[in-house]
Amino acid sequence: MRRALAIALSAVVAVLPTVALAAAGGSSQANPHTPRLLPRTVLDRPLAAMKDAAAKHRRERRRARAQSGAVAIPPALQAIAACESGGNPHAIGGGGLYRGAFQMTYAAWASVGGHGDPAAAPMAEQVERAALLYATAGPGQWPVCGR
Repeated sequence: MRRALAIALSAVVAVLPTVALAAAGGSSQANPHTPRLLPRTVLDRPLAAMKDAAAKHRRERRRARAQSGAVAIPPALQAIAACESGGNPHAIGGGGLYRGAFQMTYAAWASVGGHGDPAAAPMAEQVERAALLYATAGPGQWPVCGR
């Protein structure tokens, strides 16, 4: 009985390194009768495909964000936009009187060369117009948030 147990144990000990090597993606050259384990099983393929698709989606979103022209906003204007609208370029407040990220009136928007609705303008234009207004009239144009 001891001899059979010793033989079985030595067989297991001899096979374990090759199974571990095969599981790690290596070859099992030491024992050609040991079944080879694939690096990706059939069940892992859908998961790997989903991970690849998610990574591709993240790359596409980053590329789209970079192409959309992420706007660098000066710190003073960033604070004003955060206070006025939470940074939302489409915000409308004061019963429709104040519009856009910087909550400009139509008159203030037009005074710095803006045309149409400030809330409909791209964020880059809103930042440009707000910078002009800030440079010409100062932070007093935003009595609460310009402090």
